[in-house]
Amino acid sequence: MLSLFIMHFRILTLILLSIIFCAKCNAQNSITGYFKLLKNQTIRLTGFNGMGIYTIDSTKANEQGSFSLTYSDSDLGMGYITAADNKPYFVVLEKENIELKGELLNNPETVMVVKGFENKAFVRYAKDHAKREQAMRAWDYLQKMYQTEVVFSTQKTIKQFIEAERMRIYREDNDFLSKLPNSSYMRWYLPTRKLISSVSTIAQYKTEEIHATIAAFRKIEYADPRLYKSGLLKDAIESHYWLLENRGLPLDSIFKDMDFSTDRILQSISKDERIFNETAKYLFEYFEKHSLFESAEHLALEALTQQNIPLYTNLSKQLETYRKMKKGNTAPDIYFSGDVLKNGISVSQPNRLSKLESNYKVLIFGASWCSACSEEMAQLLPLYEKWKTKGVEVIFISLDTDKKVFQSYTSVMPFFSFCDYKKWDTQAAQDYFVYSSPTIYLLDKSNKIILRPQSVKVLNSWIDLYKK
Repeated sequence: MLSLFIMHFRILTLILLSIIFCAKCNAQNSITGYFKLLKNQTIRLTGFNGMGIYTIDSTKANEQGSFSLTYSDSDLGMGYITAADNKPYFVVLEKENIELKGELLNNPETVMVVKGFENKAFVRYAKDHAKREQAMRAWDYLQKMYQTEVVFSTQKTIKQFIEAERMRIYREDNDFLSKLPNSSYMRWYLPTRKLISSVSTIAQYKTEEIHATIAAFRKIEYADPRLYKSGLLKDAIESHYWLLENRGLPLDSIFKDMDFSTDRILQSISKDERIFNETAKYLFEYFEKHSLFESAEHLALEALTQQNIPLYTNLSKQLETYRKMKKGNTAPDIYFSGDVLKNGISVSQPNRLSKLESNYKVLIFGASWCSACSEEMAQLLPLYEKWKTKGVEVIFISLDTDKKVFQSYTSVMPFFSFCDYKKWDTQAAQDYFVYSSPTIYLLDKSNKIILRPQSVKVLNSWIDLYKK
């Protein structure tokens, strides 16, 4: 009886393993290529994950330039193939076996899609759409000329013809998309890519379409898996906010519209922890990079107060700089429990930040291993004496971990430098939510935060302007 049970168990196990094996086999899709000029080269298939990329598969082409790559259902979306020159040839990674033939991947005109419905649609649309766009720009130019130049004001027939041809090209483009199956990835991808690529043209030549274009960006579901795997996520965010910023409106209106878009994006990603954190981080860094600090603050407060998604530790630190460390707040006191140097010489006073007698205090978090810090220091050193005459003192808070390195690096600094050799775990870095270096704060005598400048140059401009 026991032996019969064991036999049945083994048979069942084999059946389950067979099912699992077949499921894995069915989940594999292939890209086969025939490129004589790529013989013996390493061929790599790369996919997109949100803001990043990853290698899906790699192989070596044979003597005839043939190769085969595979990808699974978890890789579906967009990807690209590269050879030795690392120039990408983009492919649609859908549930189909793809066959390509040509000379070189870096010359798309020589590549033919022999097999693969989605890829054939992608290539055909890309070629035809480029021609239609070129023609449309010409007709747009003529239309504007015939509408604004007095010499053409009576040419009603020509005006009607121009408008008719513009509409025909527009319909032809949309007809191609509408004929694709509803389940086709290209039916979603191509209009999204078209929206993103149209931004600069609309901003310059079709300003009447700006409002509708912004509305289209706000309708995008930023948690859509298709967007996450498309390689378009960064472009969608940057194009969206670039258009909001470059409309020639007053800053108050721009920030208001940006906040509205930010709320819409955060709402659309509020159920996916990974996408929420990645998107919020990228958007926050975009705002800071472009000095859109009011938008960064709005994003920070919205993300920190929402209850649906736990924030990653590093992102939370970044955002807290706009809540607990924003302008007007009182900064935490710093106890100098490690080594304090000035002109390379050890000093015992002050033993904490609040004991430093100065009308203004500049805190710079940095380290010897930070190249950007060294660049900022090179700009600061010639300015220090001028700052000091205006009541501004500097404290360099080192994130180094080696005493000799710290002493050597700060030996040329005529101002205070402090280090407890705990790197990011130093209490000062924790209290000030420092997540990158250099990080700069300007405080007043009572440690109230006056400014969070992005560079010594910005700080020097403030000192020149307000401390004459």
